[in-house]
Amino acid sequence: MKKTIGIVFADEMEYKPFRKAAEKFGAKSEKLCGCNSVSFTFGELSVTAIESGIGKVNAAFAASCLIFEKKADVILNAGLSGAVSKLRRGDIVAGESFTECDFDLTAIGYDLGIKPDGDVSVHTADKELLEKILSLKNIKSGNFGTGDIFLSDSAKKNLFREKFKICAFDMETAAIACVCDRCAVPFLSLRKISDDADDSSVSDYREMNEKAESHLTDILFEFFKIL
Repeated sequence: MKKTIGIVFADEMEYKPFRKAAEKFGAKSEKLCGCNSVSFTFGELSVTAIESGIGKVNAAFAASCLIFEKKADVILNAGLSGAVSKLRRGDIVAGESFTECDFDLTAIGYDLGIKPDGDVSVHTADKELLEKILSLKNIKSGNFGTGDIFLSDSAKKNLFREKFKICAFDMETAAIACVCDRCAVPFLSLRKISDDADDSSVSDYREMNEKAESHLTDILFEFFKIL
C-alpha cells in the first residue's frame, strides 16, 4: 500500500534544495492552499513538500493542507533551529517533544506554557519515525521549543531551557505537532542547528540560511528508503 508523506518547510531557502532534488524524480510544482509545493513518487511513497512561510500559524495551516488535501499519512518537518542546550552549530537533531514556549497567560494567573485545561503545550514525535531516523548516522535527538519569535535573547533562552528542558528552538514544530496530534497523524521534525539563539544568532542564521544547503534534503531522501 502506497504511503503518502507530507513535508513542511517554512523558509524558501529551506524548501529550495528539496524542490531541486525532487526534480530528478519528475516532480510537479503547484500551488497547494496558496503555498508553493512539489509532488513526486519515490518508490512506494507519494511525497508532497510545501513551503509554508515562517511561524506557527503558517506551519499549522500548511500541515492541515497536507493532511486534508493530500491525505498525508505522515507529516515531516525540516529546517534550521537555534541551539538552546548541548548542541553546536551544524548538528542535526530529531525532535523528541515539541513545546509551545510562548503560550503566555501569566497575566491572569497561569504558569508560562500552561493552557486553561491545565496542560503544558507539549506534543511528542511518533516513536517509530523517531527510531528510524536515529538509525541513520550522526543524528542527535532532544526536546524542541517553539514560539513566534526569532530567539536572540540570552535571558529568554535561559528561561526556556530551565522551564521547558529544551535543546533547540524554532518557530514551527509545536504548531505542526499540535495539528498532527489532533488529526492522529504521525509526526517527526528534523532540524539543523544554525546559531546559538543568543546575541550572535542573527548573523549566524543568515549565513547558513543563505547557503541553502542540501544537508537536510539528503537525509530526508535517505530516510525515505527506510519508511
